[in-house]
Amino acid sequence: MYVVKSPLPDADLKTVSDALQGALVDLVDLSLVAKQVHWNVVGPRFRSVHLQLDEVVDVARVHSDTVAERASALGVPPDGRAATVAAGSGIGAVADGWIKDSDAVGRLVTALGAVITRMRERVAATEQADPVSQDIFIQITADLEKHHWMFQAENG
Repeated sequence: MYVVKSPLPDADLKTVSDALQGALVDLVDLSLVAKQVHWNVVGPRFRSVHLQLDEVVDVARVHSDTVAERASALGVPPDGRAATVAAGSGIGAVADGWIKDSDAVGRLVTALGAVITRMRERVAATEQADPVSQDIFIQITADLEKHHWMFQAENG
């Protein structure tokens, strides 16, 4: 079996692989949380919130693929399995049933805030170890912060 070898020193690779795996878990879970809320949002702002949630899902899915492919490029097999995501995510669970539009917005503000906090930690952790991966984390953080701002503005 062919194994991809990283050019990074072992200590740096450990730091970067932990950061990439954590980001993958958070992004997969963010896409699932946003989609769950998307399916269950109700209220007078249903349509706008419903569509805004799909934007978050799309961004999380695109970035999760980028993160997984970066891990693979460094010889680290990415793990996006359901059990791995459930065990490692920094996002809290979504309650079942219908979700009022203002609560849905609040839920996304909280979820995005949690992921952004962890993503910023990854930016710091990878600064010396791998600026290429750090650059990916910076872009992800910028995109998530944009959505965080928009959801915060949604509830005024």
